[in-house]
Amino acid sequence: MGPMTQISVLDLSPIVQGGNAGQSFRNSLALARHAEALGYQRYWLAEHHGMPGIASAATAVLLAHVAAGTHSIRVGAGGIMLPNHSPLVIAEQFGTLESLYPGRIDLGLGRAPGSDQTTARALRRNLASDSDEFPQDVLELMDYFAAEPKGPVRAVPGQGLDIPIWILGSSLYGAQLAAALGLPYAFASHFAPQAMLQAIDIYRSYFKPSARLAKPYVMLGFNVFAADTDAQAEVLATSMQQAFVNLRSGRPGRLPPPLPGYRARVDGQMGAMLESVLSCSAIGAPATVQGQLAEFIARTAADELMITCQMFDQAARLRSYQITAEVRAEMRPGPSAAALGTHAGPSGASKASPVRAQPAPAMLA
Repeated sequence: MGPMTQISVLDLSPIVQGGNAGQSFRNSLALARHAEALGYQRYWLAEHHGMPGIASAATAVLLAHVAAGTHSIRVGAGGIMLPNHSPLVIAEQFGTLESLYPGRIDLGLGRAPGSDQTTARALRRNLASDSDEFPQDVLELMDYFAAEPKGPVRAVPGQGLDIPIWILGSSLYGAQLAAALGLPYAFASHFAPQAMLQAIDIYRSYFKPSARLAKPYVMLGFNVFAADTDAQAEVLATSMQQAFVNLRSGRPGRLPPPLPGYRARVDGQMGAMLESVLSCSAIGAPATVQGQLAEFIARTAADELMITCQMFDQAARLRSYQITAEVRAEMRPGPSAAALGTHAGPSGASKASPVRAQPAPAMLA
């Protein structure tokens, strides 16, 4: 048996129907504090643009707000969509965050736009920008954080800072890149599970040890909708299901309230797509969630799960994360593929850290 699979939080800072971005930001901070108290490993926000129901567009700014309102939980981007940005700007932004909150900042990198193509063009301003340049952009960004950068430009702040960098992906591309660079890998199985097992196998098979990481480290996105009863959880999960169908139907909107019986009404091709997304999910009462979590960990040998929970009601969402933490604590350690260092976690206890081959200094989303 390997070490306990860690659990972390992925937050999109959802804007609910009848709500606004300010309320979403307050809810996100409350969730981060809740996760910290429950012993979650890290709290991450995802970059999206032009989405009526997602408030985390200015990801680094919102991360500063969350980091300022918490004490020990790692805070990071899951992720920054690097083709939207100059690598230097991201180095400076996250160098600033690391300087303000040393030892607590993570930087996950993806190559998708996090938006539609029209919005992506508006973000980049330069129509020659190309997501195929992603590997070179990652290397450029990593160089800015080096103690002695090879390039002529310096990131201030940024140079010489030890900020963990992750590669994010929903296809085989990211798995290959993370393996080649010797970086930890996060797969978006919570919304694109089709290539999950193949991506994990490629990453672990072709991983090249690096100064940052001695052995492969796999984080997987996983939806959890937990409540006191199975029936209650099934209803609470319908907000996310409606939002997914609306998005795939070209009608993105704010997160709607639960709609009992909604899942059974979705059929045909859209129903199949929804079932695929929900294949990496746990929906139910504590015992149900525990069984589904255990099965997923046994099937994937994930080193860490990034738990996401799109619920309309904030109190129900906090309760879901509480149940998840409680049932995970009751589970036996599962198989793990990584050799991990340690750091002082939120409670001061030793916890696994994937970003260093040697024990990390005390102080991970």
